[in-house]
Amino acid sequence: QVQLVESGGGLVQPGGSLRLSCAASGSIFSLNAMGWYRQAPGKQRELVATITRGGSTNYVDSVKGRFTISRDNAKNTAYLQMNSLKPEDTAVYYCHADTVVGGTHPGTHRFLEVWGQGTLVTVSS
Repeated sequence: QVQLVESGGGLVQPGGSLRLSCAASGSIFSLNAMGWYRQAPGKQRELVATITRGGSTNYVDSVKGRFTISRDNAKNTAYLQMNSLKPEDTAVYYCHADTVVGGTHPGTHRFLEVWGQGTLVTVSS
């Protein structure tokens, strides 16, 4: 009913930049908090950044000052601008969204958490 599609991953040198996009589509009545998570090889998935519908943001300490999460509510899209990338940033990055799905009638609405399929970011010289 709702899909999240990530794009923008790839191979980048240390110190470089990438911009990830997460586009939500489907029967979305409301797209609420969104976030980016990542999972490196052999490690647990961790929260990287979150953003509310109103634009309030939070970041894990390791990316503060380097990453910026943003969103365009008109396009149902979230972004993650990643600057000064380090090898330890290498991971599969996943988009997450809290949504209310359904049609125009309130009786059709329900809360749904949605995950994207992930996009690989590799930081290497």
